[in-house]
Amino acid sequence: MAGRFVRASKYRHVFGKGTKKEQCYDNLRISKNAWDTNLIKANPEYISVNWEASGGGAFAVIPVNEVGRAPELMPLFRGHTAAVLDTDWSPFNDHLISSASDDGKVFIWQVPENFTLQSDGEEPADVSPVARLSGHMRKVGHVLFNPAAENVLASSSGDYTVKLWDVEAGQAKLTLKHNDIVQSLSWSADGSQLVTTCRDKKLRVWDVRQEKPAVEVAGHPGAKNSRAVWMGETDRIATTGFSRMSDRQLGLWDPRNPAEPIGGFQILDSISGVCMPFWDDGTQCLYLAGKGDGNIRYYEYENDKFEYLSEYTSPNPQRGVAFMPKRGINLHENEVLRCFKTVNDSFIEPVSFIVPRRAEMFQSDIFPPTSGSKPGVTAEEWFGGKTALPPKISLESLYNGEAPKEVASDYKPPQPAAAQPSPIKAEAPKPAPEPTPAPVSRGPPPQLKDNASLSSQADKFAEKDGESDKESESSFEEVSKPVQRPSVTAAKQEEKTGVREPEQQKFTPPAQPKPVTSPAESTPAPAASSTPSAGGPAGALRDALGDIKSQLEYQNRVMADQSDQIALLMKEVLQLKITAGSQSQDPSSREKDERIRELELELEEARS
Repeated sequence: MAGRFVRASKYRHVFGKGTKKEQCYDNLRISKNAWDTNLIKANPEYISVNWEASGGGAFAVIPVNEVGRAPELMPLFRGHTAAVLDTDWSPFNDHLISSASDDGKVFIWQVPENFTLQSDGEEPADVSPVARLSGHMRKVGHVLFNPAAENVLASSSGDYTVKLWDVEAGQAKLTLKHNDIVQSLSWSADGSQLVTTCRDKKLRVWDVRQEKPAVEVAGHPGAKNSRAVWMGETDRIATTGFSRMSDRQLGLWDPRNPAEPIGGFQILDSISGVCMPFWDDGTQCLYLAGKGDGNIRYYEYENDKFEYLSEYTSPNPQRGVAFMPKRGINLHENEVLRCFKTVNDSFIEPVSFIVPRRAEMFQSDIFPPTSGSKPGVTAEEWFGGKTALPPKISLESLYNGEAPKEVASDYKPPQPAAAQPSPIKAEAPKPAPEPTPAPVSRGPPPQLKDNASLSSQADKFAEKDGESDKESESSFEEVSKPVQRPSVTAAKQEEKTGVREPEQQKFTPPAQPKPVTSPAESTPAPAASSTPSAGGPAGALRDALGDIKSQLEYQNRVMADQSDQIALLMKEVLQLKITAGSQSQDPSSREKDERIRELELELEEARS
């Protein structure tokens, strides 16, 4: 296992779970318009879908709980004179929705109370807009509400502009001019900045209230559409696009240092469909849904890198995907995210992303606080220059069936990547127990600290004698590894010299001091030091120092015995050399030479 490391993550085993056909939203007529949008949007109560309608543009709103086959005649949201290209739900009002159309208009709609697709046999009445926002000269391709300010809406148009609307006042307050058609836009978490991708292959980060780009750099080099998404409160931007060879790419950008993506562009695959990025701030995960294929892959953002987690695969390709806000997911099933995908332009399939756990209580580690339905600032305050994050709610209150409870926002100002703490370091102490790990060696200092030596135990009882204890400990360590002679060598030595070797083989190297000598010295030191004497701390200290002294005396005796053994071996080698030199022609000289070599090896071993 050397060199192998399993990255710690709570979301490593998240898996996507599709839905049976009877639990999908069937019998729909999803728009076949080729404009590059997500086609559908969702909130905890409703799903909006661009509708294939004749005689003008329309979109449908489907209550989330009305699954199954939709009726042939259903109420539509009509009012545009051309195809609806995009819709977006207000983050603070689940009944308020905006729409963008090929007719160059932006409409605001209010979903009626108790809205349902079912009718009593009569032809259902269509819904009309409550506000019409005019100002673009060409078709409007995207609309996106501000995530922190109430009733602030951004819209992009074929007239190369992005307009920021005060929905309450019904007029455009700010205009961001581009050089070509805008392909995607995304707000920062506090709603003060906007990132856009454009057909001129530029990535722009706008200080919107200054109406000028703070950052303008070259984006993906490919000719096909690119997308951008602001990664919540991380002060990072993720982009998807294409290379010059039409390979799909993923990029990570730092708005403060935007010369090039962090670590360069990452090649995903060679599929030709646009990759739709979605960011989940709670799990710190990026989801990439391919347009034209049935796959949704997801990555965890960590240390300025995207760590690949897994991929949800399906034989049913999607043209549009929408992710539901966190306050609408099923917390009791450990569902961390839910999305809706269009299939064959005829039905919408929910896909749940689940953490595989079995628990009967709220999992607070995978469900951090999330944005609620209360804005941070009003539209008037925001256009006046004020910026604030929306307050967050505790998902545990929703888990318990209570009203959403606001919690203190844990948002911190963005810091450079080098200063950000690593999520691995924060999570490492949880699975790793405190006791000493057996399979991993941390080096001598941690081992000596973990092994309760005599001197370390003595330090616990008296601080004033700390220096003497350290000296004793260091002296003890210097002689802690005496040579242990093999029993065969000892037998040969005794046979040749007639001198019995000292009983040094009974000694055990003191990784944890446990000498075995005479019965008087056989009491282990940890047992003596672990039991306080009747004299209190001072008595325990004396006992511990006495044990250390006896250990040192024993070590000195062992070393003296080894010195005697070395002297005997040197004497025998010298005698054999003299005998071999005087009897060089003796047939047994070869055996003597071998004996000399053997004794020399033993001598080297004893010296070591």
